[in-house]
Amino acid sequence: MLARHVDPIVAIATAPGRGAVGIVRVSGKGLVPLVQALCGRELRPREATYLPFRDVQGQAIDQGLALYFPAPHSYTGEDVLELQAHGGPVVLQLLLARCLQAAQAPAAHAGAVLPGLRVAQPGEFTERAFLNDKIDLAQAEAIADLIDASTEAAARSASRSLTGAFSQEIHALRDALIHLRMLVEATLDFPEEDIDFLEKADARGQLERLQATLAQVRQRAQQGALLREGIKVVIAGQPNAGKSSLLNALAGAELAIVTPIAGTTRDKVQQTIQIEGVPLHVIDTAGLRDSDDEVERIGIARAWSEIEGADAVLFLHDLSRADLPEYCAADAAVADSMQQKIPASVPVIDVWNKTDCASLGIEAVAKSNEPNEASRRSVRISARTGDGLDALRRILLEVAGWQSAPEGIYIARARHVQALAQVQGHLEQASAQLLIASPALDLLAEELRLAQNALGAITGEFSSDDLLGVIFSSFCIGK
Repeated sequence: MLARHVDPIVAIATAPGRGAVGIVRVSGKGLVPLVQALCGRELRPREATYLPFRDVQGQAIDQGLALYFPAPHSYTGEDVLELQAHGGPVVLQLLLARCLQAAQAPAAHAGAVLPGLRVAQPGEFTERAFLNDKIDLAQAEAIADLIDASTEAAARSASRSLTGAFSQEIHALRDALIHLRMLVEATLDFPEEDIDFLEKADARGQLERLQATLAQVRQRAQQGALLREGIKVVIAGQPNAGKSSLLNALAGAELAIVTPIAGTTRDKVQQTIQIEGVPLHVIDTAGLRDSDDEVERIGIARAWSEIEGADAVLFLHDLSRADLPEYCAADAAVADSMQQKIPASVPVIDVWNKTDCASLGIEAVAKSNEPNEASRRSVRISARTGDGLDALRRILLEVAGWQSAPEGIYIARARHVQALAQVQGHLEQASAQLLIASPALDLLAEELRLAQNALGAITGEFSSDDLLGVIFSSFCIGK
């Protein structure tokens, strides 16, 4: 631990602003003198006590509940004191100042009550819980994900990760990997033995089963990461194709201005929606065309910037103009630009809008202009009537890689998915060694060790201080 990890800390643990209840939380070693100074009495462990919170002159700041959790039976694993008062910002600031003041006040024959008490940094209470082995790193991240969850499915998945569902799977993989490493190390240490440890213990079969289990964990982790992160979907196309109307239809609200005037949208308009619990960050952009208007050109440049960074693009076509040669030529030019600027891995969905306005003849013309690539998805909709929107939503889930939410899915982060990919890579190298008639056991052992380290990085068994700093700095103060 660093020196700052042993300092007693205090912070307001509730969100800024007015509320019915506000909490000031203190964590550290030996809080009994501070409890006595703040509350004027001893507190029974884990029992709420209603009493006045007084300032240094003995005047009541507020009346509320005080709870004392002696170590190690607390959130942080240290002594914890929580003062629950009315949730006014001024009241909570007064209580925070009183805690700091009481900590520095000299007690009889003992100097300061709690020397070194300071205001906590973001995420420092949860960091203490991690460092004191109350939770592992994946569970700590799940706390922040539960707070930040934007959908019900994400919240439930984060809750499962917090209870240890994800960590248990990682630990099971680690235990199987350790057993396999033991066999390889035994073969390295005792090469003269008549018994071939690897053959007798079916090391190859163990590794294959380990890889199969890892594949299942990776699949669930990818689904969990999708629940947490969502995908960025950009609506693009020529002016007046109905991009803003489509955004409004998907969001179920009038977010973007819709007019018959070309170039109405000058800047991006973004809204997060959810489909089956998966968050989709949908961005409406300026119509793509050549323009002499300086402001519109800036909007078009921003549109291309969003398109290039998208996870999926909805290329909107106007069925009511599909028989106009100049419109089709402009559409083809936009399609060519997209092909040059968008990575091949980013799906482009052709959305043929305004089915409510198009005649059968026009639809036939549009049909002839639709791309024939098997990998290119296409759907017909009416943003005005809602026709075809359900089909579009299904396609968006498909391109996102979402499968019907299985029971027991847990939240995951991009770093978890990357770590599991590293584990897979190391296991593939290990498997390649086992397929050789005379495997290089030292290389096999090293690949298994690296795989175990990658697994350990998920739960925090092998983590750098820099990684911990990045993770916990994203928390709110007081958590």
